[in-house]
Order: sequence, then C-alpha cells, then structure tokens
Amino acid sequence: MSNKTADLDRFRELQQLAYQGAEHVAARLEPGVTERMAATALRKWLERHGADDWFHVPFAWFGERTAFRKFRVPTQFLPTSRRLEEGMPFVLDCAPVRDGFVADIGYSGRLGDNADWDGLDRDLAGFRGKILELVRARRTFRDIYAEVDRLIAEQGHRNRHKVYPGRVIGHQVARIRLGGPRFVVFQSFGVRTLRTIGRELVKERLEGRSPLWAGGKASEHPPTPGLWAVEPHLGTAGDTVGAKFEELLVVTEDDAYWLDDDLPHVRRWESR
Repeated sequence: MSNKTADLDRFRELQQLAYQGAEHVAARLEPGVTERMAATALRKWLERHGADDWFHVPFAWFGERTAFRKFRVPTQFLPTSRRLEEGMPFVLDCAPVRDGFVADIGYSGRLGDNADWDGLDRDLAGFRGKILELVRARRTFRDIYAEVDRLIAEQGHRNRHKVYPGRVIGHQVARIRLGGPRFVVFQSFGVRTLRTIGRELVKERLEGRSPLWAGGKASEHPPTPGLWAVEPHLGTAGDTVGAKFEELLVVTEDDAYWLDDDLPHVRRWESR
C-alpha cells in the first residue's frame, strides 16, 4: 500500500468517525437541548474516541440560525443558549484532528417534521454530483462557485456559504505536521490549524492559487490537486431554514472523486 493510499484511508477513517459522532448526538437531540449542549456533547464524544486536536471545535446551529440569519460577525457562529424545539432544523459541524489527519463535516437534520427542510435537502442532493462533474471538467474554482450560485437561485433558495469567513464553499485540507502546543483560540480553531493555514496561504499565493475556494479572483484557477472540504449551504428565501453537507473531495491532476460515498446524507438521498 502506498503512503498516499494509506493517508487517504486515515482521512476516510476520521471522516467516518466525525459523522458517527454527529449521528450519535443527533439521535439524542430533544426539545430543550441548547446549541452549547449539543456542541459540547459532540466534542466530548470525539475526544473519547481519539480526537486529539481540532481544525475547529464542534458547532451547533438550531432554527433560523441554520441559515445564518442576520449573522454579521464571526462570534455569531459560536454555539448559543438557543433551545431546540419540535420541528426545528439543526446543523452539527465539526473538524476533529487525530494524529495530524483532519476531517471537516457538516450534518443537517430536523427534529420532527419540517417541510421546508425536506425541500432544501432534496435540492441539496443534486449539488454533490454537480460539483464533482464541474471539478472533473477542470472548470476554475471561481466558475464552479458561480455555477453553484446560479443553481441555488434557480431553485429559489439562498446561498448561505457566502456568510462563512472568506465567503468560502470549500477549503484545502492537509495533514497537520507542525509541532508545538495543542490548544484552541478564538473559542474555535486549533492553534496548529491557524499556523498551517497561514503557511498554506503563503505557499499557494506564490503559485498563483488559494487554499480557500470562493467566488473571487483568488479562486480563478483550475482545481488544485489535494483534499478539499466542500460545504454547499442552502437557505430558504426568508433565511428561516438552512441545510448543508460537508465532506472531503479528492482532486488529482486529471480527475476527482469524493473520498467516501458511505455517508449519512448520501445514504438518505439514495434511499428516496
């Protein structure tokens, strides 16, 4: 087995673990649980199962916060005392690190029935295949971002990944090899993560590329080989309901594929 194949297996194993943790917490959500409680439960579960650092710590968003309604500053992404109610949508998002390998996942659902969430989720399913098709066609990251925007508008929804810092739909993922202390800053990101991102920003800029996938000029280049965490995020017209998925995409010099097809959202869509 080559080192590259072995590394991909480790990334895949950690991504599976992150989704298992999200499913574990989601199955135990009930009315009255707060975002902070859900995020803390996910963090503790992952640490018990081997996570030893964080790309970013778990987030949880309930209700209209799943669509980032009126989010203006980064601190609004942090979990709050917002309580889950029957019929509410939720999103669990986490990025654990284990032995330097990284996963970054987003898990969407609803507590009970929510027709708006069901509609978003049905439409969200099509973006997985479409993004892969466009990456394989070697369209620039900027073009793919614009095409995703066009499809979201055509469906009558709103682009909510544009609210993320940097307005990104994705970002490059690499094994964290830097030494030093492991702790979280800004209540969100591992310090080794921030050092790695800074290093990659400099490196990619020198090559005329960006490790952040957004809609600006910095992303006007063909897909860069490597691992990418991709996270299309849709919201209803009134920003009352949001839904997303996030998983790792493998880009090679002449092809691309999702790292793993055995994921909760893929199984849900295939069962319809």
